[in-house]
Amino acid sequence: MTRPKLILGSGSPRRAELLGQLGLVADDVRPPDVDETPAKGELPLTYCRRIAEAKAAAMDVASDEIVLCADTTVALGRRILGKPEDAAQAAEFLLALSGRRHRVITSVVVRNAGRTWARDVVTTVKFKRLSDPELNTYLVSDDWRGKAGAYAIQGPAGAFVTWLQGSYTAVVGLPVAETANLLVAAGYPIYGERT
Repeated sequence: MTRPKLILGSGSPRRAELLGQLGLVADDVRPPDVDETPAKGELPLTYCRRIAEAKAAAMDVASDEIVLCADTTVALGRRILGKPEDAAQAAEFLLALSGRRHRVITSVVVRNAGRTWARDVVTTVKFKRLSDPELNTYLVSDDWRGKAGAYAIQGPAGAFVTWLQGSYTAVVGLPVAETANLLVAAGYPIYGERT
């Protein structure tokens, strides 16, 4: 039996790198176009799961393909901290996270032509109390652009993280252990022969 094609439904270079930790390279990258606007009153976990499922559902999957989609959301209590529109909003998000714990939720969906597998991974992250120089230096770096919650743990903001409980790779954007399990369940050979 020939190996199915692995399609990454995400344009994120971080997700491609994390797949590489499993020794995998996607056969194709096809990010779906999905409206990521939260519904009024939608809770972070429900939102993240809905967006990941919508991404997978929006993709055409051939009989010899397995699709991998994911969404990562930063949640402060019931509030969803999306990608900031500008430096002012990035500062607002970072000041809200300063000295507090928050959750990073990553929902992963693996799908073939006939079935879907999904998993949510919730990680708790604590930020140190940010000083004005730390905040301003970070904002000038522009690393906050395009990042949920205005930060990426693998970038300069990693210096703000004092404690983490859960999956580091899920905070980056793709929980490696859980993704491997989903791919194996879907019949994608991660271990052993890959012909």
